[in-house]
Parts: sequence; C-alpha cells; structure tokens
Amino acid sequence: MSDTAPPCPPTEWQIWFDGSAFPNPGRIGLGAVLRGPEGERVDFSAMATEGGCNNEAELLALGKALELAREAGARHLRIRGDSDFAVRHARGDAHTNVARLHCLVEHTRFLLDAFASVQLEWVPRHRNPDADRLSRAALGLPDKPAPWPASRKRR
Repeated sequence: MSDTAPPCPPTEWQIWFDGSAFPNPGRIGLGAVLRGPEGERVDFSAMATEGGCNNEAELLALGKALELAREAGARHLRIRGDSDFAVRHARGDAHTNVARLHCLVEHTRFLLDAFASVQLEWVPRHRNPDADRLSRAALGLPDKPAPWPASRKRR
C-alpha cells in the first residue's frame, strides 16, 4: 500500500474566443470569455489597434484569451472558437504563406506552449454566442443571430 495519494486531476480552465472584422478587411474587434474551475469568469471585449481581416481578428482574439489565461494562473485549457482557420493553424494542422498571418500563427503557438495541456476545438457560431457578442460589441455592432443548424425532416 502506498502512502502517497493519487494525483488530483488537472483543474481545467475554459476559453471561448471570437474575432470580428468590419468591413472585412477593416476594423478588428476581439472577444473572449475565460472561465476558471472555481467559477471565475473574465469577459474581454476590445478593438484592436490596427485593422485587418477576419482571420487576423480570430488569431488576435485567441492570443489575448491565452494572455488572460496565463495571467489568471491557468495551466490546463479547453479552448473553443468558431474559426476553422484559427483552430487548424493554432493546432499546426494547416499552414499559411501570408506573412502577416504566419507571424500571428507563430505567436499564438508560442503562447499555447506555455500551458501544461491544451485542447483546442472548433465549435459552430451558435455555440459561441458570448465571445461573438463581445467581439461585435468592441466594434459597436449589434448582436448577430447565429444560424442554427437546419432541422432535418425524417423520412
């Protein structure tokens, strides 16, 4: 019999992120929600200092969310975003030759490396409403209703 207790499961923090560009390309709004294992919640909404495209907006929002998580002391993350581009590139599943985007991807991957464990997943926009609302609010835009999946008729 061992005198040591089994290790506690990691305390996972949750991140939802979204970026908006209006027009595209144009002004960039960033939105993120960070939730801690003890019920902590941080909402972030801000306009980026420089303009750009929607993919830049998504990567910048993810980067800011990661910075907030690091400042909060998070070590284990589950990250959700509705940008297929940002998720695939941050995971290393895709690559871009666009210099501006490449630099943002590399910076995002550098930030991700600071955490003990990360799960990064794509979710449809209707499952990311708070981050979407925050990114649009940063630009003074109203909420945009998310499209719900079409219901399929059973035969």
